[in-house]
Amino acid sequence: MADDEIQFRTDVTVELVRSAARDADVLFAARVSTLGEQSLDGAEDEANTRDKGLINYLMRDRHGSPFEHNSMTFYVQAPIFVFREFMRHRIASYNEESGRYRELRPVFYIPAPERNLIQIGKTGHYEFIPGTPEQTELVQAEARATSIAAYEAYQRILEAGVAREVARIVLPLNIYSSMYVTMNARSLMNFLSLRTKREGTHFPSFPQREIEMVAEQMEALWAPLMPYTHEAFNENGRVAP
Repeated sequence: MADDEIQFRTDVTVELVRSAARDADVLFAARVSTLGEQSLDGAEDEANTRDKGLINYLMRDRHGSPFEHNSMTFYVQAPIFVFREFMRHRIASYNEESGRYRELRPVFYIPAPERNLIQIGKTGHYEFIPGTPEQTELVQAEARATSIAAYEAYQRILEAGVAREVARIVLPLNIYSSMYVTMNARSLMNFLSLRTKREGTHFPSFPQREIEMVAEQMEALWAPLMPYTHEAFNENGRVAP
């Protein structure tokens, strides 16, 4: 394979494939406690001021189960090392493309020039700051070179008739994969609380930038589906109920 057929990306892709998620779903689930059996057919499409207050109360006092009665499925393209972090969250259903059953495409991640490179401080109290132009150039050049060399080795092994599940062992963690991930709003808020860094959060998080890029896009897709829930999440310190 020619080097110009290998692709390098600095971004991630997140798409909302399907959703059944509304603020009204939260209200419906919460009010069964006091109204008893009811049908979702009668739920309002849009929450009113009183309903907004109920959602805020549920979030503030961490009554979490009403936020589970909804569903969102996202399509994500990202480097494999992001997926390994993502799947630490045992709060969703995942289906990832398989390197056993298909030949993996030569698409590799390299950090963008604005990606901070230097870690300062100790574990739990650290931050990342920009690298020098020389460090950025070094990281990008080495990532390109090793990705090309690894994919060429992968191709040589495949051409020798070796199974895909064996050939893939030479590929690096910055190769892109894709997956569907399905979760409810409560699970998503848990994910966002840990994988985004925001001022004013009750429990500060220090996510790796690449998984934060995924989380930011997921949040942007979720927010208009459940605007009152998203607002309450932010107003109460971005703590999952």
